[in-house]
Amino acid sequence: MGNIVMFCIFAVVIVGSAILCVTTKRIMRAATFLLFVLFGVAGLYFLLDYTFLGAAQIAIYAGGVTMIYIFAIQLVNKRTLQGLIERMKGSRVAYGAVLTIVGLATVLAVFFKNKLIASTVGMADAEVPMDLIGKALVGSGKGGYVLPFELISVFLLACIIGGIVISRKE
Repeated sequence: MGNIVMFCIFAVVIVGSAILCVTTKRIMRAATFLLFVLFGVAGLYFLLDYTFLGAAQIAIYAGGVTMIYIFAIQLVNKRTLQGLIERMKGSRVAYGAVLTIVGLATVLAVFFKNKLIASTVGMADAEVPMDLIGKALVGSGKGGYVLPFELISVFLLACIIGGIVISRKE
């Protein structure tokens, strides 16, 4: 019963912070809400007794959000950081809502087409061993994610270098 209560608390924190993160115009508030989302996900890992993943979530992503703070301060002008330029247009909110509904419909269509929900419910008692997850993440064979991981790391490095170049251009 305690696990269900904790899950509900984490779920409310994650969903609420995620909504606030994408709806605010202030970059520092968005980064702070993102930090709450990441801590909530780490809490879910700890709740599932995946202490290593929880600790990695906090260590890696808390450091990443700290980098977001640094780049936000460097790249954004003072008036935006203070929140003096904040307006929400109704058309943008409507456009975002339509895109959200289309995205949700697409995800649900893929789930139902591949019968992922039925197969997940049937596997409720099956536990996947951690070594299998690790081999799948760093494997180079079929279903391995080592190449996308390396490409994303190079892309993120290029983004960091581009941010530094933009912030130093005067």
